[in-house]
Amino acid sequence: MLKSLKSILDRICNTLGHVSSVLFLLLLANVVYDVVMRYVFNDVSIAMQEMEWHLFSAVFLLGVPFALKTHGHVRVDVFYERFSVKTQATIDILGTLVWLLPFSLLVAWYGIDFAWQAYELGEKSGDPGGLAYRWIIKAAIPVSFLFIAISGVGLICHSLIRIQESKESTQ
Repeated sequence: MLKSLKSILDRICNTLGHVSSVLFLLLLANVVYDVVMRYVFNDVSIAMQEMEWHLFSAVFLLGVPFALKTHGHVRVDVFYERFSVKTQATIDILGTLVWLLPFSLLVAWYGIDFAWQAYELGEKSGDPGGLAYRWIIKAAIPVSFLFIAISGVGLICHSLIRIQESKESTQ
């Protein structure tokens, strides 16, 4: 049961990693286009510059759950790597329950109103020629933090499996 739940959550995080990778390639193409247009054709597009910021934000926000799943996130490994598997798993569970889940769910909850207000107001860029529909990038915040929480649940499942397997190997 625990392994099948972890498998489902891993697939979600892997999909987000792939989406983030594709968005990164789009960001790269956008930057190349913007640089060529600016320095070769002396043409500046505010919308394309804003698209760079939006794509970068989306890459970061949707990439974090994948980084959490693959243990690519920043952590202080000075002590952690010296601990036993059971201690590492316990630290991961406690850190997820005390810090990750409450924070990510809090940001997701308040981010919904943040995005909804932008949608209701029809918020758009303040710059002439900028992007409309600013609610889309603002909606990426609560969505991504919800996925971070989902990835945290996957980390808890992974840690519980590690604890279980370490008990079985010592018996």
